[in-house]
Amino acid sequence: MSFSSDVPNINQVTTGADINRRGSKRIGLVLVGLTGAAAVGLSVISAPFVLPAFRKFCLPYIPATTNQVQNVFRALHGKKGSLLDLGSGDGRIVIAAAKNGFQAHGIELNSLLVLYSKAAARVANVSSQATFKKMDLWGSKLADYDNVVIFGVEQMMEELGKKMEVELKAGCSVAACRFPLPGWTPIKTVGEDVDMVWLYEIPLSVTPTNSPGG
Repeated sequence: MSFSSDVPNINQVTTGADINRRGSKRIGLVLVGLTGAAAVGLSVISAPFVLPAFRKFCLPYIPATTNQVQNVFRALHGKKGSLLDLGSGDGRIVIAAAKNGFQAHGIELNSLLVLYSKAAARVANVSSQATFKKMDLWGSKLADYDNVVIFGVEQMMEELGKKMEVELKAGCSVAACRFPLPGWTPIKTVGEDVDMVWLYEIPLSVTPTNSPGG
């Protein structure tokens, strides 16, 4: 018995499920491509960035490494409540904080990085716990936060410490990355070299000579 050549070979039949799978794969590849392009674009824009994210000091955008992010949350283990990232860059600390149960907020002077961070928070499905605002550090109000994270430069840390002494509430924890706060005594440190995080607590870490009214 012979079959008509018009009858399709079962191995060549394309089902609706096959089409859906191929369509989903194409969409996934497009999304990956767009994400990659956005990341490359952000790197190109940020690489020559020496815009003063903190106005008084020239603070280039340098993304936190995986070890640095992990060390921040090792240092903050057991802490809870609100968290502020000063100079939040691409948002990775704020997004990680939201995933760790904090109500997290980032302030950043670079408008492009703020937009990128908001988009990244939506992709991570934490946009209600991770918020961002374009703002200058020195004009920010710190009193309402339970935890503060700062990836600073050495030249700014002393002046930042003075601002924190005046504004931070008792019990607030401060995680300083890359450089310590001069004159402050950490309650613990995590990591080493460029990945080190110094954890401070108000008022325990502020020496009498540096504390307000001291």
